[in-house]
Amino acid sequence: MAQRRSQGQLSGSDAPDASHPPDNQTDRPHVFSRMASAAAHYAGHPAAFVTALLIVVVWALSGPLFDYSDTWQLVINTSTTIVTFLMVFLIQSTQNRDTLAIQLKLAELILAVKGAENRLATAEDLSEEELEGLHQDYRRRAEETLDHLKRRRAKLKQAS
Repeated sequence: MAQRRSQGQLSGSDAPDASHPPDNQTDRPHVFSRMASAAAHYAGHPAAFVTALLIVVVWALSGPLFDYSDTWQLVINTSTTIVTFLMVFLIQSTQNRDTLAIQLKLAELILAVKGAENRLATAEDLSEEELEGLHQDYRRRAEETLDHLKRRRAKLKQAS
């Protein structure tokens, strides 16, 4: 989209409006998103696990060298705390992105299916009470459908 804007080819949803800041203000989130995706990809790779394991092994083997001092213990405690702290944000970022992608894909399917309730394409925007009401409604409808299928199967069995 930024490329189209720089070339002067604005159309429809690409046209800038008050709700979309200029490109220079949107660069930071995109940079973070790319960095988070790359870090998540690396963190999920077996090489990352092997690297972490080697660090722990080297740390453990260095214990006698440092006489198992408080500083020696502090190194691993601080390191793992920092990594854990950063991973929380990384995991949340990737989970938010994945959840949004799934919601978009499901919305596309709901909107494409004739007879589907299009209001469900935006179910993530409903309140807890509205979601619970929909859940109860769909549960009731599923039970009615199951009962109907059981009755039809029973009739077919009797007929054969």
